[in-house]
Amino acid sequence: MSYSTEKLQQLNLELGDKSPLEIAKWAVRNAQNAVVTTNFRPYEAAILYVASEAKKDIPVVWCDTGYNTPNTYRHAEEVIELLKLNIDLYVPKQTTSHRDVVMGIPQIDDPLHKVFTEQVKLEPFKRAMANHKPDVWFTNLRKGQTAHRDNLDILSQGADGILKVSPFYYYSDEELDIFLEENNLPNEHKYFDPTKVLENRECGLHA
Repeated sequence: MSYSTEKLQQLNLELGDKSPLEIAKWAVRNAQNAVVTTNFRPYEAAILYVASEAKKDIPVVWCDTGYNTPNTYRHAEEVIELLKLNIDLYVPKQTTSHRDVVMGIPQIDDPLHKVFTEQVKLEPFKRAMANHKPDVWFTNLRKGQTAHRDNLDILSQGADGILKVSPFYYYSDEELDIFLEENNLPNEHKYFDPTKVLENRECGLHA
């Protein structure tokens, strides 16, 4: 699936007044191999709900850094069971305990931070995408999260040709709170991403 810039603009206009579930169903109809990725951060239950409603057995790629909070792991187990998710787990090749001894969690200005990010986030993600070879990738990116994401839209396409679908792109936290409540979905805010440090810093997967 590959679209010109003009076609993407047209599709984004057409999808702009659709519900997240309608957007997800449109994407699945036009996909050969769709996946959804998650880290079970706050509001992830929303994207997992619409993706799994649109395609019951959609592969759910969970790239677990190994540094999640106990709250996040309990939340993940709850959502997996509630939505009967088809989880495909990817973890770094080095254990957290081993890395804690040889590197720890480097600060952003430390040259080792790039190595750390590659190990705990980028390499497992690249491995997952290489295994699944998706043409459609569901994410929960939203406008206002980072400067880079402000330049995207409901649909965006990178150099790899994968169509990135963000059904909640124009949703605020308040609107997502309502969506979760209306659909009886849980949420969890005690989350830690060791590669970002700052909430408005891009994580590396979407840049």
